[in-house]
Amino acid sequence: MADEPVLLITDDNGVRTMTLNRPAAYNSLTIELKNALLAALRAAAADRAVRAVVLTGAGKAFCAGQDLKEHVALLASDDPAPLRTVDEHYNPITLAIARLPKPVIAAVNGMAAGAGASFAYAADLRVAGRSAKFLMAFASIGLSADSGGSWTLPRLIGYGRAMEMMLLATPVDAERALAIGMVNQVVADEDVLSTATELATRMAAGPTTAYARIKAAMLTAAGTDIDGALAEESAGQAAAGATADHKAAVEAFVAKRPPTFTGR
Repeated sequence: MADEPVLLITDDNGVRTMTLNRPAAYNSLTIELKNALLAALRAAAADRAVRAVVLTGAGKAFCAGQDLKEHVALLASDDPAPLRTVDEHYNPITLAIARLPKPVIAAVNGMAAGAGASFAYAADLRVAGRSAKFLMAFASIGLSADSGGSWTLPRLIGYGRAMEMMLLATPVDAERALAIGMVNQVVADEDVLSTATELATRMAAGPTTAYARIKAAMLTAAGTDIDGALAEESAGQAAAGATADHKAAVEAFVAKRPPTFTGR
């Protein structure tokens, strides 16, 4: 494992799969892995051949959050800013996931804790295995929230439930996560990645330009008033309405045949 990259990247049918690859450490996040993930997300955003993204973890966990061994070493060395990684890595990664102009699906296998859970919350859709657990463990180590969890989690499950998870650091299992709206699907553990990939493949064949505008509209609406939301919707419809995908879809509807989308 020492010679393997900390992030595995594969492409198939317009879907780019990013696999956090530190299974012996439950895919906990080192500086090396954070840098690799951020670079990969930015590359996927810029690559027209990538039409959807799946984020998952190797082995028995999705991501255990910050690698505490690396963090302890920074504390022991009296590093003046041991948590500068929040601004340098965690915030940019969360924004890269949320603002990626194509669908992002988190395939959550096993534990998703701390920043790892927050990355899953920032994705557009979440497929979880039956053994998956979500844990906001920041308070257990004397820290506050980061990686956008204070913003994304209440929007998924409500303020009260999110506050409970943050303060009490109580894990939420997959079935409970499904019941409260934290995840979109729960499947057998062995089917997590294939289910997420199937969904991503279906979306990769869809109107990806429209998906990008829908994401932008939803993000804007989450932080503005109705006037701001309507303005973003208007701009989005104007842009989407001018695409070849829209024209092709309308023509296909009239002709009673399936549309073919190109993302243009």
